[in-house]
Amino acid sequence: MKIDILASGSGGNCIAVRSGSTVILVDAGIPKTKIEKRLLEAGIRPDEIACIFVTHAHIDHVKGLPLANKYRIPVYASEGEWKDIKGVDEDLHRTLRPYTELEILDEPRITVRWFRTHHDSYDSLMFTIEAEQKVSICLDTGRVDRDMLKAMEGSDIYIIEANHDPELVAVSEYPDSVKARVLSDLGHLSNQQTAAALAQLVQGRGERVYLTHLSKSNNIPELAQATVEAALRRRGYTNGKDYFLEVV
Repeated sequence: MKIDILASGSGGNCIAVRSGSTVILVDAGIPKTKIEKRLLEAGIRPDEIACIFVTHAHIDHVKGLPLANKYRIPVYASEGEWKDIKGVDEDLHRTLRPYTELEILDEPRITVRWFRTHHDSYDSLMFTIEAEQKVSICLDTGRVDRDMLKAMEGSDIYIIEANHDPELVAVSEYPDSVKARVLSDLGHLSNQQTAAALAQLVQGRGERVYLTHLSKSNNIPELAQATVEAALRRRGYTNGKDYFLEVV
């Protein structure tokens, strides 16, 4: 499987997952013209996209969804998140029901499953995508619970947010209300939370790990990487040998 992270962070999020000739987008949080441009740069024609899955309806995840209208792409989101999603033609709406899965019948067959996360939105989701490999995509969430860990275990590729360092949030210029939101169980994952989750998930099988959705003001890529590497080193795993880590 090939992963192209077209955008990551508070300015917008968009991930393309390719398996064989099938392309799936997870989120479309930058303007549709930028998505088109970045898809083409990655060697993907926008009309090749089979479907778009939405984690939640915050603007940095849905801004470019009008792309779906132009290319007639079905858009999948939870029932709660459709309350806040605008600009998608009604005939392209697809609702993700709890405890179900979707099979995209192509070669190879792709199975998409979704699981609830913990964010300040109606009904945010994370996704696992399985074909010849398993990909877990876990973006905005204030914590990683047991069900989320079980859903992600055994993945070959982990795409997970490492949003902030709590000490940097504490001394930031954010209002106290925003600091409290970011640090809450309905906010975003810290480097330490992400490291703790990955320490339970990574098995030293050469997994690929992408740290995403870093805050520009409250994180430093080198700090995020070092925090995760230290946690995995305690498990006996070395970056570049037992797993491969990239900060996006």
